[in-house]
Amino acid sequence: MKVFNKEETLSTARRVIDIESRAVAALADRLDDSFSAAVEMILAATGKVVVSGMGKSGIICQKIASTLASTGTSSFFLHPAEGVHGDLGMLMKNDILMAISNSGETEEIIKIVPLVKRMGIKMIALTGRKGSTLERYADVTLDVGVAEEACPLGLAPTASTTACLAMGDAIAVALLERKGFKAEDFANLHPAGSLGRRLQRVEDLMHGGREVPRVESGTSVKEAILEITAKRMGFAGVFEKGALRGVVTDGDLRRALEKGGSILDKRVDDVMSVNPKIVHSGALAESALRLLEEHSITALFVHDDASLVVGVVHLHDLLKAGVV
Repeated sequence: MKVFNKEETLSTARRVIDIESRAVAALADRLDDSFSAAVEMILAATGKVVVSGMGKSGIICQKIASTLASTGTSSFFLHPAEGVHGDLGMLMKNDILMAISNSGETEEIIKIVPLVKRMGIKMIALTGRKGSTLERYADVTLDVGVAEEACPLGLAPTASTTACLAMGDAIAVALLERKGFKAEDFANLHPAGSLGRRLQRVEDLMHGGREVPRVESGTSVKEAILEITAKRMGFAGVFEKGALRGVVTDGDLRRALEKGGSILDKRVDDVMSVNPKIVHSGALAESALRLLEEHSITALFVHDDASLVVGVVHLHDLLKAGVV
């Protein structure tokens, strides 16, 4: 085995990344009406996008199907070898088949294509070879060919699989934008893990009802301090006829004391801060965190569609939920 020094190893890595980055960049120059046609075909379909490929391409297909599904386009992966042994029964007439083969001649893919076409299912091909069997059967073909593989032997799929992956992402994101898919929609599909925690809604984390620290306009500072102490959040909202007028925080009380004199008999209106920060109950927890960071505060009032205060969410709630 040849001994490589550190610089030679780094040189190899840089060469691979350079080849693959150029392969992806070349895709952008080749994009044409075929890409738009593929997107329109998927948008018009009432079924699922079924992604199929063999070997390394099959692994890329699984990632593309997963990305499509998580961004609002119903999709699943079909193993072509399993397809000819009964799994073609998963396909319905209104589905779209996205078949991936760099050579366009992958035996397992070519075997299922005529059967799929016989079912009246439209097909999008991602291939690196013009005039291939796969292209001849396809309704739309996307050219994902590469000038060279990063593998020095030219055998292991490297740049070609990266190009396919990038094209799949391009399709998924184009569909996402056309469908108006929002962060809230993404949250509904990702309830678990760190991503799911970041995408929880404020209404799921807030304190509501009697847990909301609140006093009425005209209340004495002494009574406000009792409310702040009882609710243990370091602040209290000041309300007038149900509407939020301001907020009294520990900081407001300290600043009032620094001015001198007794403050206990003053009204909360004299020491409160106006325009307290609020967030909608349906907003993502991550959005609430950004507001807290932007204004260097520790809590937000939460309002509903009628602009009525229905709760409060504290930085500690976000920490406890794992959002931070």
